[in-house]
Amino acid sequence: MLVLYHCVSARSLRPLWMLEELGLPYELRMLPFPPRALARDYLQENPLGTVPLLVDGATRMTESAAMCQYLAARHSAGQLDVPMDDAAFGTYLNWLHMSDATLTFPQTLVLRYTHFEPPERLQPQVATDYARWFLARLRAVDAALQHADYLCANRFTAADVAVGYALLLAQHLGLSAQFSPTVAAYWQRLQARPAYLRTLQIQQQAALDQGVPTTPSPDIRP
Repeated sequence: MLVLYHCVSARSLRPLWMLEELGLPYELRMLPFPPRALARDYLQENPLGTVPLLVDGATRMTESAAMCQYLAARHSAGQLDVPMDDAAFGTYLNWLHMSDATLTFPQTLVLRYTHFEPPERLQPQVATDYARWFLARLRAVDAALQHADYLCANRFTAADVAVGYALLLAQHLGLSAQFSPTVAAYWQRLQARPAYLRTLQIQQQAALDQGVPTTPSPDIRP
């Protein structure tokens, strides 16, 4: 059975959402955030101490966007994947990788230099600059959705899950008020998906059942 190590609303929400979209059986193991500091035994599973960690037999993965691609390709029978012979294949891969490298990474710097560093190391200007950087990169999302409901292949795919998490993180950071109307409408569509709603409910209940704080990871303050 698939095993996913997860912190509430961390990047591990991407594979959890994928698992719910696909209806796959899995075991969800909740961790306090940040696990490298608060769950030291977890370092035996993942020396980086980060989430997610997805275990599928002998396969162990630590990159959330790669997990979206893996689950779609290996377990969805074309449901959330885009095959190599599809004209949208390159666009699909580009969105999967952009979701983390371009849309999530700058927001982690906003979090770090606004909240996670000690007071003497906070950098408000760095946080402001990277928030603007993220919002500027959303122009690509806006452009892709001018004549479509989803990012590629004229349907919902794993790319939408991957980018959707970046929009969720922006919401936690107070940046969603600056979404364009097109991006805001897209985010509303994603949030209305039954699998997304189940994902939020499941992580909350699993955290309660496993004795882990239910505060979303982006909202935790040292």
